[in-house]
Amino acid sequence: MAYLELNNIYKTYGQGEHETEVLSNINLSIEEGEFVAIVGFTGSGKTTLVNLINGLIEPTKGEVLFKGQPVQGTSHERGVIFQNYSLLPWLTVGQNVYMAVKEAFPKKSKKELNEIVANYVEMVSLTPAINKRPNELSGGMRQRVAVARALAMKPEMIIMDEPLGALDALTRGNLQDEILNIWGKDKRTALLITNDVDEGIYMADRIIPLRPGPNATLGPEFKIDIERPRDKTELNDNANFKETRNAIIEYLMDIGNERKSEAQEAFVLPELEPKSFVGRFK
Repeated sequence: MAYLELNNIYKTYGQGEHETEVLSNINLSIEEGEFVAIVGFTGSGKTTLVNLINGLIEPTKGEVLFKGQPVQGTSHERGVIFQNYSLLPWLTVGQNVYMAVKEAFPKKSKKELNEIVANYVEMVSLTPAINKRPNELSGGMRQRVAVARALAMKPEMIIMDEPLGALDALTRGNLQDEILNIWGKDKRTALLITNDVDEGIYMADRIIPLRPGPNATLGPEFKIDIERPRDKTELNDNANFKETRNAIIEYLMDIGNERKSEAQEAFVLPELEPKSFVGRFK
């Protein structure tokens, strides 16, 4: 039995003639301890997929199973790191993390909760900023708080919805390494949603493209046969990296061109005759 299963998932919005099928026949299995990346175009339904897995919304058809049980509502067993930081602006770094930890472990003492908070804030190198509020932090630091908050709840699965997309290249690279270091300590099951092929190859065990919507569905999987820990500086000289990257990009370009052709065929210009104004202004 897979750790996470999506079986014949369909998700539609609207009703009647306004109904739109965002996801179509989604089937996915993730094993315990596996790191999977789903890569796709903007607007292809990636966030809808995350919300289904996290229990924020329900599928129109099909079922989402976590450890063999249907997903019904959210749970701290599945920790989510969103692209937007979602921090409470009136609370400090420590207080933002503390609120999540208290919710996950209501029976622990205040001392135990504070120890957990301090440990995870230190893990993302934010101890000097633990008493600062979000408006005093850079974008990269805010995202580190979001990472610490999600991981401090000790979820059995980490779900990341393009968590690094809004960051500059240097900060993004550093946070990729931090997430991998934290993940590597206990190999919690991880799902990364991204539109960056290189990021997916660097971080994941396998990559699955999401074909663009509407009616988005999953494409073929690409296994990442690169030994861990991975070194970014060596990837460009790695034959497996080059081969996998080229194959994924070629696939994404092909389905992008396919959708473009379909859109052009669906759009037909009306047959119009230009009006003649000759002699009208004599």
